Parts: sequence; structure tokens; C-alpha cells
Amino acid sequence: MNEGKILVETHPIGSVSEEQLAYAVICALMNGKLVCVKHHCRESWEIPGGRREMGESILAAAERELFEETGAMDFTINEICDYSVSINQMKSYGRLYRAVITAALPLPAFEIKEISLFDKLPEPLTYPEIQPLLLRVAWPRFEKPTVEYP
Repeated sequence: MNEGKILVETHPIGSVSEEQLAYAVICALMNGKLVCVKHHCRESWEIPGGRREMGESILAAAERELFEETGAMDFTINEICDYSVSINQMKSYGRLYRAVITAALPLPAFEIKEISLFDKLPEPLTYPEIQPLLLRVAWPRFEKPTVEYP
């Protein structure tokens, strides 16, 4: 992302109205490893997540994105915090989740071309100014992951 200065802030759940939450990002582990994906239009890695669809709750968006991007069919998911990303004084909001995937189907034919499990946050990242910070916030919510602390 080369848009200019990026500011990422976290906010307590409920301090941002549901209507303002446009994105859901899900820091997920599977078999004790960090789940990252590659979009079919990019060569960089990212944490699963995406935009909320019209009429969809933010939790439903998180669950849908987790399935579409990883094939997760059996998982636990919990909200962590809301967050904002300001780029050139334009602010957008999202909700950060943590998930543990216990079973997944083959990758669905949506926008993701590859999924992989990592011991640490891989490079290159699609959103290097945003994703490491969100993973640091999510990290304490996992029990005994085998992944390095970001």
C-alpha cells in the first residue's frame, strides 16, 4: 500500500457502531499454526478477512470470510476489538476476531488462490502497516500457539 501515512488504532468492542464496521479480520490458527492466504490477484500474504456485505452482521461477515478464504467448516471464533485505519485522513472501521480452525474443506473457488500455515507472519504482506499490529493485539487470546510472537 503506497497511499501515504497510515494510522491504525484499536477500540473497545461497542465503541464503534455496528453500522460503521465495514471489515472483519480474523487471526486464525489451525494445528497451532498461523493461517494466511494469497488473493488470486496478489503475490503477497494476508490474514483472512474482508468487507461486510449489505445487511450482514459483522460476525456473519467474519464467519463467511473465514470459510471463503480458508475452507473452515468447524471453528471457534471470538471478537477481540474494533479497529480503525486512517489513510490520508480517511478513516474506515473493522472488527478483529480470533479463530481456531479444527476442520476445513478444500479451498472454495472464491478469490483466494492459496492458503498456508506458518510459524510466524510471512512476507511479503499485503498490508504490512496493518496486519502485524492486529496480530499483536490478537496474540494474547490464543492458548499455547506454536507460532512465534509477532
